[in-house]
Amino acid sequence: MNLVKRLILPLVLVGALVAAAFAMFSSEPTKTVTAHFPRSVSLYEGSEVKVLGVAVGSVDEVTPSGTEVVVKMSYDADVKIPDDAEAVIISPSIVGDRFVQLTPVHEDGDKVLADGAELSTEQTSVPLELDQIYSSLNDLNVAIGPDGANRNGALTDLLETTAANFGGQGAKFHQMIQDFSKLSETLDDNKEELFDSTEELGNFISTLANNDETVRQFNRSLSNVSDLLAGEREELAASLKNLSIGLGHVARFVKDNKAALGRNIKGINRVAKVLVRQRSALDEILSAAPTALNNLALTYNPQAGTLDTNSNLPESFEQDPSALLCSFLAPSDPNGDLCDVVDQILPPRAGTFGAAGTGSSSGQQFDLTLGGLVEVDR
Repeated sequence: MNLVKRLILPLVLVGALVAAAFAMFSSEPTKTVTAHFPRSVSLYEGSEVKVLGVAVGSVDEVTPSGTEVVVKMSYDADVKIPDDAEAVIISPSIVGDRFVQLTPVHEDGDKVLADGAELSTEQTSVPLELDQIYSSLNDLNVAIGPDGANRNGALTDLLETTAANFGGQGAKFHQMIQDFSKLSETLDDNKEELFDSTEELGNFISTLANNDETVRQFNRSLSNVSDLLAGEREELAASLKNLSIGLGHVARFVKDNKAALGRNIKGINRVAKVLVRQRSALDEILSAAPTALNNLALTYNPQAGTLDTNSNLPESFEQDPSALLCSFLAPSDPNGDLCDVVDQILPPRAGTFGAAGTGSSSGQQFDLTLGGLVEVDR
């Protein structure tokens, strides 16, 4: 029996040491952060520390220190907290335990809060307590009560006057609220367009700011124009009056000659259509007309009143015009009867055909000036 007792004590000690070592080496690594709160109602050791409502640690110590409370917390080392984090005491209900929320959430690129960091009272927040709400309501009642703003009945008069002014306007208030709701929905449905318009307006204002001198110069020029118009307002008024009278005459003329103007417009339309259809011919005429008119001017002989041209006819045709006519009639005169008649009317003669002269075959004198279009030395 004594031997058993002597064996039990060492076994118990070994088991305790193994359990302590297991607890020591199996615990997950943690980080600590200390926060200074102005107060910590219903916050205790063991209260949860959360990020986005998920528990990541617990409160280790709650220590009063003068006008503030120092709360030491630990959280999982693999949880990243941003360097600019804040600690907020959250009250899930009016009564009951509270927890500490670390905010905001860490994002890529943010610096990580160092282990053992401290958060000042400017970086912490506490919920509004129920007694503070009651105290604020009491202060409001006192301020607007008979010992405050309503001491002389001012608040009563305000309420009575407001009730009298808005009496019977319930339907209109209801319609106003509905219209405002529709306006809010419209703005929400078109928020992207509204933001784009605001952005474009900002760009426009930036453009004006970047071109301030140009805008100022434009305003000065506009001012000069305004001054000029102000100095000439009598002449401008007379011009506008005369223009009004002239437009009246034009209106009456158009009214009196509506039918004729209609016909003329229709005629112009037809001519325009013809010109469009003959556009290629017009292009050819406009291209060849200058050369043709120049050749015509060079051909005209003002001294003789004739057009001197080279007929490029064979010499035999120039000596014998009847042969020229017979050549034209030959396809239709296989027997030569027509040529015999031509020979009788135009017998062969010597000299050139169509020699230049100042008269015609009938003895009439030519108008050497072509109706006064050209000058002739007589």
